[in-house]
Amino acid sequence: MTVNHLRPALVSLALLTLITGVAYPLVVTAIAKVAFPSQAGGSLITDKDGKVLGSRLIGQPFDDPKYFWGRPSATSPFPYNAASSSGSNQGPTNPALIKAVQDRVDALRAADPGNTAPVPVDLVTASASGLDPHISPAAAFYQVRRVAKARNLDEANVRDLVERHFEGRQLGFLGEPRVNVLALNLALDGK
Repeated sequence: MTVNHLRPALVSLALLTLITGVAYPLVVTAIAKVAFPSQAGGSLITDKDGKVLGSRLIGQPFDDPKYFWGRPSATSPFPYNAASSSGSNQGPTNPALIKAVQDRVDALRAADPGNTAPVPVDLVTASASGLDPHISPAAAFYQVRRVAKARNLDEANVRDLVERHFEGRQLGFLGEPRVNVLALNLALDGK
């Protein structure tokens, strides 16, 4: 490459870096903050005092029997670690996955020994991102008895609370009905 070609190449590199690496992200971010302020800010859930309690988009670890539990997280070293979002990449015949699923089923059965209903699959398998904040309505209903007992509440009232936290399909046809675990648990706490 000659000097005559080097200068235009470097000028093009600098110009395109400024346009695509600085200007474009700033413009898109500004538009997002105006058009979708909550989503652009991370869909944060705050309490009455403005303290951030979590995000509608990232699961939270709950293991206390008085709370609804979300999907297991495949992120490590900490559960729901957004910096290491990923699935486990274990196939359905992998012995490690089979053992992990069985251990999760056993933990759910131990937490609510009288519950003989089939364990919903989303309570024992991690999502592809490992950060899923939602569970299926079946997974929420499966946990109603345990949560009601731990909180000394009537099961019908807890079931009604779950039903009020159903989120339908996006645009009426995308995805499946779901329940945001953090929002449901905050409603249980009265926050």
